[in-house]
Amino acid sequence: MRTVVKAVIWNLIGLAVMALVGVIFTGSFKAGGMMAVINAAIGLSSYFLYERIWTRINWGRCFG
Repeated sequence: MRTVVKAVIWNLIGLAVMALVGVIFTGSFKAGGMMAVINAAIGLSSYFLYERIWTRINWGRCFG
């Protein structure tokens, strides 16, 4: 659950930044918004998968 919450919050931040960049570069709120939504969907999926992979890697962890 923690991974999901972290991923959602991170992507909301990314969504806002990408929308702003999209609007600045295209001059269109619609195009900027679409760029942000697509980027957020890809980013959320990638981040969740990345976190799941790292939970299975024991390198750098201290046990005991």
